[in-house]
Amino acid sequence: MPEASVPLHFVRAALRGAERHGHDTHALLLRAGIRPALLNDPRTRIAPAPYTRLIQLLWEELDDEYMGFGNSRSRRGTFAMMCLAIIHCRTLERALQRGSRFYQLFPEAPHISLELHGDMAHLRYNDAGRFDPDHFLCESLLVIWHRLGSWLIGQRIQLAAANFAYPRPGHGDEYRLLFPCPQTFDSAATELIFQRRYLDMPLLQDERTLKEFLKHSPADLLSRPDDGSSLLGQIRRLLGRDCRHWPDLEQTAEQLHMSPQTLRRHLREEGASFQEIKDQLRRDLAIYLLERDELSLQAISEQLGFSEPSAFHRAFKKWTGQTPGAYRQSEH
Repeated sequence: MPEASVPLHFVRAALRGAERHGHDTHALLLRAGIRPALLNDPRTRIAPAPYTRLIQLLWEELDDEYMGFGNSRSRRGTFAMMCLAIIHCRTLERALQRGSRFYQLFPEAPHISLELHGDMAHLRYNDAGRFDPDHFLCESLLVIWHRLGSWLIGQRIQLAAANFAYPRPGHGDEYRLLFPCPQTFDSAATELIFQRRYLDMPLLQDERTLKEFLKHSPADLLSRPDDGSSLLGQIRRLLGRDCRHWPDLEQTAEQLHMSPQTLRRHLREEGASFQEIKDQLRRDLAIYLLERDELSLQAISEQLGFSEPSAFHRAFKKWTGQTPGAYRQSEH
Protein backbone atom coordinates (compact mmCIF):
# COMPACT_ATOMS: atom_id res chain seq x y z
CA MET A 1 0.00 0.00 0.00
CA PRO A 2 1.51 3.38 -0.97
CA GLU A 3 2.10 5.83 1.83
CA ALA A 4 0.13 9.05 1.97
CA SER A 5 1.42 11.67 -0.46
CA VAL A 6 2.93 14.87 0.90
CA PRO A 7 1.35 18.26 0.06
CA LEU A 8 3.67 20.98 -1.23
CA HIS A 9 2.82 23.05 1.84
CA PHE A 10 5.24 20.93 3.86
CA VAL A 11 7.96 21.33 1.25
CA ARG A 12 7.62 25.11 1.28
CA ALA A 13 7.41 25.17 5.07
CA ALA A 14 10.51 22.97 5.46
CA LEU A 15 12.52 25.42 3.35
CA ARG A 16 11.68 28.50 5.42
CA GLY A 17 14.50 27.93 7.90
CA ALA A 18 17.08 27.45 5.12
CA GLU A 19 15.82 30.60 3.38
CA ARG A 20 16.13 32.48 6.64
CA HIS A 21 19.84 31.60 6.77
CA GLY A 22 20.54 32.43 3.14
CA HIS A 23 20.85 28.92 1.67
CA ASP A 24 20.13 28.10 -1.98
CA THR A 25 16.78 26.32 -1.66
CA HIS A 26 16.47 25.97 -5.44
CA ALA A 27 19.56 23.74 -5.48
CA LEU A 28 18.32 21.77 -2.47
CA LEU A 29 15.04 21.00 -4.22
CA LEU A 30 16.84 19.78 -7.34
CA ARG A 31 19.15 17.55 -5.27
CA ALA A 32 16.08 16.07 -3.57
CA GLY A 33 14.46 15.34 -6.93
CA ILE A 34 11.74 18.00 -6.61
CA ARG A 35 11.18 20.44 -9.46
CA PRO A 36 11.19 23.99 -7.99
CA ALA A 37 8.41 25.00 -10.41
CA LEU A 38 6.05 22.64 -8.59
CA LEU A 39 5.96 25.05 -5.65
CA ASN A 40 3.96 27.50 -7.75
CA ASP A 41 0.80 25.41 -7.46
CA PRO A 42 -0.43 24.84 -3.88
CA ARG A 43 -2.44 21.79 -4.97
CA THR A 44 0.61 19.75 -5.99
CA ARG A 45 1.57 16.72 -3.93
CA ILE A 46 4.67 14.54 -4.03
CA ALA A 47 5.63 11.04 -2.97
CA PRO A 48 7.21 10.57 0.49
CA ALA A 49 10.68 9.58 -0.82
CA PRO A 50 11.77 12.96 -2.27
CA TYR A 51 10.37 14.71 0.81
CA THR A 52 12.48 12.47 3.04
CA ARG A 53 15.54 13.29 0.92
CA LEU A 54 14.82 17.00 1.27
CA ILE A 55 14.67 16.78 5.07
CA GLN A 56 17.96 14.87 5.14
CA LEU A 57 19.58 17.43 2.82
CA LEU A 58 18.40 20.29 5.01
CA TRP A 59 20.01 18.66 8.05
CA GLU A 60 23.26 18.18 6.14
CA GLU A 61 23.33 21.64 4.55
CA LEU A 62 22.54 23.49 7.78
CA ASP A 63 24.14 20.96 10.17
CA ASP A 64 20.98 21.50 12.17
CA GLU A 65 18.27 19.01 13.09
CA TYR A 66 15.95 21.97 13.68
CA MET A 67 16.47 22.95 10.02
CA GLY A 68 17.11 26.60 10.79
CA PHE A 69 13.99 27.18 12.90
CA GLY A 70 15.61 27.29 16.35
CA ASN A 71 17.40 30.12 18.11
CA SER A 72 20.52 27.98 17.90
CA ARG A 73 21.51 24.87 15.95
CA SER A 74 20.87 21.33 17.05
CA ARG A 75 23.86 19.73 15.35
CA ARG A 76 23.44 16.49 13.46
CA GLY A 77 23.74 13.54 15.79
CA THR A 78 21.95 15.22 18.70
CA PHE A 79 18.78 13.16 18.19
CA ALA A 80 20.86 9.98 17.98
CA MET A 81 22.64 10.82 21.24
CA MET A 82 19.28 11.45 22.92
CA CYS A 83 18.08 8.04 21.72
CA LEU A 84 21.21 6.39 23.13
CA ALA A 85 20.55 8.13 26.43
CA ILE A 86 17.02 6.70 26.71
CA ILE A 87 17.30 3.26 25.07
CA HIS A 88 18.16 1.43 28.32
CA CYS A 89 15.29 2.91 30.35
CA ARG A 90 12.92 0.31 31.77
CA THR A 91 9.64 2.03 30.89
CA LEU A 92 8.33 4.53 28.38
CA GLU A 93 7.71 7.05 31.15
CA ARG A 94 11.37 7.05 32.18
CA ALA A 95 12.47 7.24 28.54
CA LEU A 96 10.30 10.28 27.79
CA GLN A 97 11.33 12.02 30.98
CA ARG A 98 15.01 11.39 30.29
CA GLY A 99 14.63 12.56 26.70
CA SER A 100 12.97 15.74 27.93
CA ARG A 101 15.81 16.39 30.40
CA PHE A 102 18.36 15.74 27.64
CA TYR A 103 17.05 18.60 25.49
CA GLN A 104 16.71 20.88 28.51
CA LEU A 105 20.52 20.79 28.65
CA PHE A 106 20.33 23.15 25.67
CA PRO A 107 18.76 26.38 27.01
CA GLU A 108 17.49 27.59 23.63
CA ALA A 109 16.12 24.24 22.47
CA PRO A 110 12.36 23.66 22.19
CA HIS A 111 11.18 21.87 25.31
CA ILE A 112 9.09 18.71 25.21
CA SER A 113 7.76 17.91 28.66
CA LEU A 114 5.71 15.03 30.03
CA GLU A 115 2.89 15.93 32.41
CA LEU A 116 0.46 13.56 34.12
CA HIS A 117 -3.17 14.42 34.85
CA GLY A 118 -5.22 11.56 36.25
CA ASP A 119 -5.32 8.70 33.77
CA MET A 120 -3.96 10.83 30.92
CA ALA A 121 -0.43 11.74 29.86
CA HIS A 122 0.28 15.08 28.19
CA LEU A 123 3.29 15.42 25.89
CA ARG A 124 3.61 19.19 25.77
CA TYR A 125 5.59 21.38 23.36
CA ASN A 126 6.97 24.80 24.29
CA ASP A 127 8.38 26.81 21.40
CA ALA A 128 9.36 29.84 23.51
CA GLY A 129 8.77 32.21 20.59
CA ARG A 130 11.02 30.54 18.04
CA PHE A 131 10.93 31.24 14.33
CA ASP A 132 8.24 28.86 13.11
CA PRO A 133 5.73 30.81 10.98
CA ASP A 134 4.09 27.68 9.54
CA HIS A 135 4.27 25.65 12.79
CA PHE A 136 6.53 23.26 10.89
CA LEU A 137 9.02 22.64 13.70
CA CYS A 138 6.19 22.23 16.19
CA GLU A 139 4.37 19.67 14.02
CA SER A 140 7.60 17.84 13.22
CA LEU A 141 8.70 17.45 16.82
CA LEU A 142 5.28 16.27 17.98
CA VAL A 143 5.18 13.66 15.20
CA ILE A 144 8.74 12.53 15.94
CA TRP A 145 8.19 12.13 19.69
CA HIS A 146 4.90 10.31 19.15
CA ARG A 147 6.41 7.91 16.60
CA LEU A 148 9.57 7.43 18.69
CA GLY A 149 7.52 6.51 21.76
CA SER A 150 5.44 4.06 19.73
CA TRP A 151 8.58 2.43 18.30
CA LEU A 152 10.16 2.10 21.74
CA ILE A 153 7.26 0.03 23.13
CA GLY A 154 6.54 -1.85 19.92
CA GLN A 155 2.99 -0.62 19.44
CA ARG A 156 1.28 2.51 18.26
CA ILE A 157 0.34 4.94 21.00
CA GLN A 158 -3.29 5.78 20.33
CA LEU A 159 -3.79 9.51 20.75
CA ALA A 160 -6.82 10.66 22.70
CA ALA A 161 -6.55 14.32 21.70
CA ALA A 162 -4.24 16.90 20.15
CA ASN A 163 -4.34 20.54 21.26
CA PHE A 164 -2.67 23.48 19.56
CA ALA A 165 -2.05 26.94 21.01
CA TYR A 166 -2.67 28.65 17.68
CA PRO A 167 -5.56 29.03 15.21
CA ARG A 168 -6.38 26.24 12.78
CA PRO A 169 -3.90 26.67 9.90
CA GLY A 170 -4.73 26.58 6.23
CA HIS A 171 -3.34 23.05 5.97
CA GLY A 172 -5.48 21.90 8.89
CA ASP A 173 -7.00 19.07 6.85
CA GLU A 174 -3.59 17.36 6.83
CA TYR A 175 -3.68 17.10 10.63
CA ARG A 176 -6.03 14.13 10.31
CA LEU A 177 -3.10 12.03 9.09
CA LEU A 178 -0.48 13.66 11.31
CA PHE A 179 -2.61 13.39 14.45
CA PRO A 180 -5.55 11.01 13.89
CA CYS A 181 -7.61 12.04 16.91
CA PRO A 182 -9.92 14.89 17.98
CA GLN A 183 -8.09 18.22 17.57
CA THR A 184 -8.58 21.55 19.29
CA PHE A 185 -7.03 24.82 18.11
CA ASP A 186 -6.60 28.09 20.01
CA SER A 187 -5.95 25.92 23.05
CA ALA A 188 -4.02 26.91 26.16
CA ALA A 189 -1.15 24.55 25.25
CA THR A 190 0.28 22.61 22.33
CA GLU A 191 0.24 18.97 23.36
CA LEU A 192 -0.58 15.37 22.54
CA ILE A 193 -2.73 13.48 25.05
CA PHE A 194 -2.84 9.71 25.47
CA GLN A 195 -3.69 7.09 28.07
CA ARG A 196 -1.27 6.99 30.98
CA ARG A 197 -1.12 3.18 30.81
CA TYR A 198 1.31 3.40 27.87
CA LEU A 199 3.90 4.95 30.19
CA ASP A 200 4.15 1.76 32.24
CA MET A 201 5.04 -0.37 29.23
CA PRO A 202 8.59 -1.70 28.94
CA LEU A 203 10.91 -0.69 26.12
CA LEU A 204 11.21 -3.49 23.58
CA GLN A 205 14.15 -1.98 21.71
CA ASP A 206 17.89 -2.09 22.35
CA GLU A 207 21.09 -0.58 20.92
CA ARG A 208 21.09 -3.11 18.06
CA THR A 209 17.59 -2.20 16.85
CA LEU A 210 18.29 1.48 17.55
CA LYS A 211 21.22 1.39 15.14
CA GLU A 212 18.90 0.24 12.35
CA PHE A 213 16.20 2.71 13.41
CA LEU A 214 18.60 5.65 13.19
CA LYS A 215 19.61 4.88 9.61
CA HIS A 216 16.48 6.62 8.38
CA SER A 217 14.91 8.29 11.40
CA PRO A 218 13.62 10.76 12.19
CA ALA A 219 13.37 11.86 8.54
CA ASP A 220 11.18 8.94 7.54
CA LEU A 221 8.93 9.55 10.56
CA LEU A 222 8.05 12.94 9.08
CA SER A 223 7.29 11.56 5.62
CA ARG A 224 5.09 8.74 6.95
CA PRO A 225 2.33 10.61 8.78
CA ASP A 226 0.35 7.44 9.41
CA ASP A 227 1.82 4.04 10.28
CA GLY A 228 -1.24 2.04 9.29
CA SER A 229 -2.55 1.10 12.74
CA SER A 230 -4.90 4.06 13.16
CA LEU A 231 -8.49 3.76 11.98
CA LEU A 232 -7.64 5.74 8.84
CA GLY A 233 -4.68 3.47 8.19
CA GLN A 234 -6.73 0.32 8.73
CA ILE A 235 -9.37 1.50 6.26
CA ARG A 236 -6.72 2.36 3.66
CA ARG A 237 -5.28 -1.15 4.02
CA LEU A 238 -8.69 -2.80 3.71
CA LEU A 239 -9.54 -0.83 0.58
CA GLY A 240 -6.35 -1.99 -1.14
CA ARG A 241 -4.83 -0.91 -4.43
CA ASP A 242 -7.51 -1.92 -6.93
CA CYS A 243 -10.22 0.72 -6.75
CA ARG A 244 -12.49 -1.37 -8.98
CA HIS A 245 -13.11 -3.83 -6.14
CA TRP A 246 -13.29 -1.57 -3.12
CA PRO A 247 -15.68 -2.66 -0.34
CA ASP A 248 -18.43 -0.22 0.60
CA LEU A 249 -18.79 1.30 4.07
CA GLU A 250 -20.98 -1.53 5.36
CA GLN A 251 -18.52 -4.20 4.21
CA THR A 252 -15.60 -2.22 5.63
CA ALA A 253 -17.34 -1.86 8.99
CA GLU A 254 -17.97 -5.62 9.06
CA GLN A 255 -14.29 -6.33 8.44
CA LEU A 256 -13.42 -3.96 11.29
CA HIS A 257 -15.90 -5.78 13.56
CA MET A 258 -18.11 -2.76 14.16
CA SER A 259 -21.46 -1.46 12.96
CA PRO A 260 -21.65 1.09 10.13
CA GLN A 261 -23.00 3.63 12.62
CA THR A 262 -20.01 3.11 14.93
CA LEU A 263 -17.58 3.45 12.03
CA ARG A 264 -19.19 6.70 10.90
CA ARG A 265 -19.05 8.04 14.46
CA HIS A 266 -15.36 7.18 14.85
CA LEU A 267 -14.58 8.81 11.52
CA ARG A 268 -16.49 11.97 12.51
CA GLU A 269 -14.43 12.11 15.71
CA GLU A 270 -11.27 12.08 13.58
CA GLY A 271 -12.71 14.72 11.25
CA ALA A 272 -12.96 12.36 8.29
CA SER A 273 -15.51 10.56 6.18
CA PHE A 274 -15.43 7.28 4.28
CA GLN A 275 -15.71 9.09 0.93
CA GLU A 276 -12.83 11.42 1.79
CA ILE A 277 -10.62 8.45 2.68
CA LYS A 278 -11.40 6.82 -0.67
CA ASP A 279 -10.73 10.05 -2.59
CA GLN A 280 -7.41 10.60 -0.80
CA LEU A 281 -6.32 7.00 -1.31
CA ARG A 282 -7.21 7.16 -5.01
CA ARG A 283 -5.10 10.33 -5.28
CA ASP A 284 -2.13 8.74 -3.48
CA LEU A 285 -2.43 5.60 -5.60
CA ALA A 286 -2.36 7.73 -8.74
CA ILE A 287 0.87 9.43 -7.63
CA TYR A 288 2.37 6.07 -6.67
CA LEU A 289 1.45 4.41 -9.99
CA LEU A 290 2.62 7.34 -12.13
CA GLU A 291 6.13 6.82 -10.78
CA ARG A 292 6.16 3.39 -12.43
CA ASP A 293 6.92 3.82 -16.11
CA GLU A 294 5.86 0.29 -17.01
CA LEU A 295 2.20 1.25 -16.53
CA SER A 296 0.41 3.22 -19.23
CA LEU A 297 -1.94 6.06 -18.34
CA GLN A 298 -4.78 3.91 -19.67
CA ALA A 299 -3.87 1.05 -17.31
CA ILE A 300 -3.56 3.41 -14.34
CA SER A 301 -6.91 4.98 -15.14
CA GLU A 302 -8.55 1.55 -15.20
CA GLN A 303 -6.92 0.42 -11.96
CA LEU A 304 -8.12 3.60 -10.26
CA GLY A 305 -11.68 2.81 -11.30
CA PHE A 306 -12.25 5.62 -13.81
CA SER A 307 -14.64 4.88 -16.64
CA GLU A 308 -12.40 6.66 -19.16
CA PRO A 309 -8.93 8.29 -19.20
CA SER A 310 -10.39 11.79 -19.59
CA ALA A 311 -12.13 11.44 -16.20
CA PHE A 312 -8.79 10.42 -14.66
CA HIS A 313 -7.09 13.44 -16.25
CA ARG A 314 -9.72 15.84 -14.87
CA ALA A 315 -9.58 14.32 -11.38
CA PHE A 316 -5.77 14.30 -11.23
CA LYS A 317 -5.54 17.91 -12.36
CA LYS A 318 -8.04 18.86 -9.66
CA TRP A 319 -5.91 17.02 -7.06
CA THR A 320 -2.50 18.32 -8.08
CA GLY A 321 -2.87 21.14 -10.61
CA GLN A 322 -1.20 19.00 -13.31
CA THR A 323 -2.28 16.42 -15.86
CA PRO A 324 -1.06 12.84 -15.27
CA GLY A 325 1.29 13.11 -18.26
CA ALA A 326 2.82 16.38 -17.03
CA TYR A 327 3.25 14.97 -13.54
CA ARG A 328 4.99 11.83 -14.84
CA GLN A 329 7.31 13.96 -16.99
CA SER A 330 8.16 16.15 -13.98
CA GLU A 331 9.36 13.09 -12.07
CA HIS A 332 12.18 12.46 -14.57
